[in-house]
Amino acid sequence: MVSLWPSGDRSGLQLSNPYSVAQGVTMDTGTVRTVRSEACAGASSSPASSGTSASTCSLAFTQPDAGGAEVRVALNPDIVKSHGVKPGDRIRYLNLSRIQPPAQGSAAQGGAVQQASGTPAYVFTDFVRTVPILLLAALYAVVVVAVARWRGLRALLGLGGAYVVLVAFVLPGLVEGKPPLLLALVGSTVIMMGVLYFAHGLSARTSTALLGTIFGLGVTALLAAWSTDAAYLTGVGSHDAASLVNVGGNISISGIILCGLIISGLGALNDVTITQSSAVWELYELAPHTPARKLFTSALRIGRDHIASTVYTIAFAYAGAALPLLIIVSLYDRPFLEAITSSELAEEVVRTLVGSVGLVLAIPMTTAVAVAVVKATGASRIEGRPSEAARLAGEETDRLAAGRSPRTTAGTRRGEAGSASSPDDGGAHPAAAGTAAATAGAGADADAVTQGDVAGEYPTRRSRRGR
Repeated sequence: MVSLWPSGDRSGLQLSNPYSVAQGVTMDTGTVRTVRSEACAGASSSPASSGTSASTCSLAFTQPDAGGAEVRVALNPDIVKSHGVKPGDRIRYLNLSRIQPPAQGSAAQGGAVQQASGTPAYVFTDFVRTVPILLLAALYAVVVVAVARWRGLRALLGLGGAYVVLVAFVLPGLVEGKPPLLLALVGSTVIMMGVLYFAHGLSARTSTALLGTIFGLGVTALLAAWSTDAAYLTGVGSHDAASLVNVGGNISISGIILCGLIISGLGALNDVTITQSSAVWELYELAPHTPARKLFTSALRIGRDHIASTVYTIAFAYAGAALPLLIIVSLYDRPFLEAITSSELAEEVVRTLVGSVGLVLAIPMTTAVAVAVVKATGASRIEGRPSEAARLAGEETDRLAAGRSPRTTAGTRRGEAGSASSPDDGGAHPAAAGTAAATAGAGADADAVTQGDVAGEYPTRRSRRGR
């Protein structure tokens, strides 16, 4: 990562800010009061005499946030047709009133000056979305923390760190022409190390998931490198790609596509590997003496169900993101095979297939590594731990030595050990007289609990989780 770190030099790039304005023009915001359709500025005053219909324009009478009288903001026809602008909406618009001289003898009407050229003085550019997006982000954070508690908070912080790596390392590296394959692999590995360890803790279980994730990343990278050339993914059909081509510098569109193919599957890949690793650990804790082959088979059955659900999850996610494009392609009335392999859809199809292959192969690899690790670390824990029978027998002896009643079990009743000899007939104290019997009973109960032959006759032991 240090050797690939970008220098930050953008001297050879020429890309202007699309929201930058000329001198004398400002970008203002305001709240829409009413929306009306009126004759467009500069239209013929007598359309009947000219034989043409008068053109109408949609205007949003807007109260500027900076104060002052209402202004008439001209709305784009596509916005009016697709979504529309309603009273109460907050919009962003260009203020051209300072650079357009008013017509002679004209007067201000409703806060807007009639321009001599017929060009509107205020033009709609975008909606102000700050409040709803911040509300959604706050709701998302609250739900995650409420359900996942401290781990959810750490996951959110890890997500922020992942975006820092993308913005500070991957994107500038692509702009400067760094090797896209190495950028994607190094950046993705750093992201996964930070996210996994920060959210799930430093443990053998998390390290196992990380190894499976890196393996899946390697498979995805190899397939992405091959498919980018084999499927001729040039990206020239995209408007954004065309803009990057004209920027100049060392930007490679095919390299950007290659990097995107690798990074796009990170979320699903992380999901299956950490889930598969946790499944192996939980199965082992339920039955520590299960053979490795049977443990692998059982965990892989869980992985197969996960594969079946995740594969179409990725496909549906990409289909939803490209839904407008899918509609356009379907309206072309082209054969299905030709449409699905066209330049418009080829990138999405390859991204789905490459990500799915890496995801599927990561599951058996993660399972195998998890079984090997849990068997090695779990065996040492069991060997250093006293037997359950000895532990229970020691606890029962301590109870009797402290003068407390023996623990009630299926084979003994409280006070039965001392009923044969009581202090009244010269016998020993019930606690002292019943020590050997209670200890033997505790050992027998421990064997029964360990073997699982008598269900429910002894209080259930709290499961011990491996760390």
